[in-house]
Amino acid sequence: MTNQDIEKYCLSKKGAIKTYPFDKITAVYKVGNKMFALSNDESEEVRMNLKCDPIYALELRSIYESVIPGYHMSKQHWNTVICNKEINDTLIKEWIDDSYELVFTSLTKKLQNEIILKG
Repeated sequence: MTNQDIEKYCLSKKGAIKTYPFDKITAVYKVGNKMFALSNDESEEVRMNLKCDPIYALELRSIYESVIPGYHMSKQHWNTVICNKEINDTLIKEWIDDSYELVFTSLTKKLQNEIILKG
């Protein structure tokens, strides 16, 4: 996946926005003001951080060399995914979906409903 693919897919999620709270190159994708993905817009090697169920995070790290503990994130809940030929785009999109769902379901029911109604 390219950074453009990541942006397009992340922003296709209901209520998703892209911000730059840390610096001018680290894109942070949020829903309900909570992060579900981060990527570096200028990195030659496309990497992104995704939230993940802690047990599944460990499983993915044991299967794929391109999945490592989340860079500058909680190592328990976040993975860094190096988007290379080892992992196909379909699987990366599934992991983005999982990350989004983990964050979305952690929002209040009121906020979830507002996002659904706007979407």
